[in-house]
Amino acid sequence: MGYHQTLSRVEMYFDKTATKTWERLTSDAPVSRIRQTVRAGRDEMRAKLLAQVPSDLRGARILDAGCGPGQLTQALAERGADVVAIDISPSLIDIARKRIPTTLHSQIDFRVGDMCDPALGGFDHVIAMDSMIYYARDDLARVLTSLSARTWGKINFTVAPKTPLLMAMWYAGKLAPKGDKSPTMIPQSFSGLSRAIEGQATLFDLGRVTSGFYISHAMGCQK
Repeated sequence: MGYHQTLSRVEMYFDKTATKTWERLTSDAPVSRIRQTVRAGRDEMRAKLLAQVPSDLRGARILDAGCGPGQLTQALAERGADVVAIDISPSLIDIARKRIPTTLHSQIDFRVGDMCDPALGGFDHVIAMDSMIYYARDDLARVLTSLSARTWGKINFTVAPKTPLLMAMWYAGKLAPKGDKSPTMIPQSFSGLSRAIEGQATLFDLGRVTSGFYISHAMGCQK
């Protein structure tokens, strides 16, 4: 499946199927014990990614690529950044716009669309938390090299690591009916992705977060 087909599936999933689930998961509302582990893992990963950028971001232009309900967007704006908050799902952008205090809106450019759109321009930093986990290695490599050419600092992003559990889930997903429109995470290895972008950008290992059903690997990429 190519990049644009995957993008279409991600849009359908988050804008139609899973909007309410993600709205609840990313709020303070009560959730099941399983989802509590996912919420805790996402909180830890968000902190890990935020630690990769300066605490004072005044004057910096940052892309929150696949911003979802806007938790990272708000944290970046609170540090003084001008944030382009883009997501393929209009529903999630609406949630982000409603949740983030209006006092920060002057620093945020809310966008619906493709995080790789060259028309977005250049950035000091890019953060993409759990928004690149559905793409095949070659497509992901093209995304990273394209964004790195327009980013002065690092792209800090996450992937699904190649653990036995996630590989089993991936193979199970391949057996799903062809009519199933839900996106499937594609596990990536640091070494494989490094080879895929070799000569065009450098990859940095930022470590994993494992919290119950949430398993994610943070990486950095710089031209």
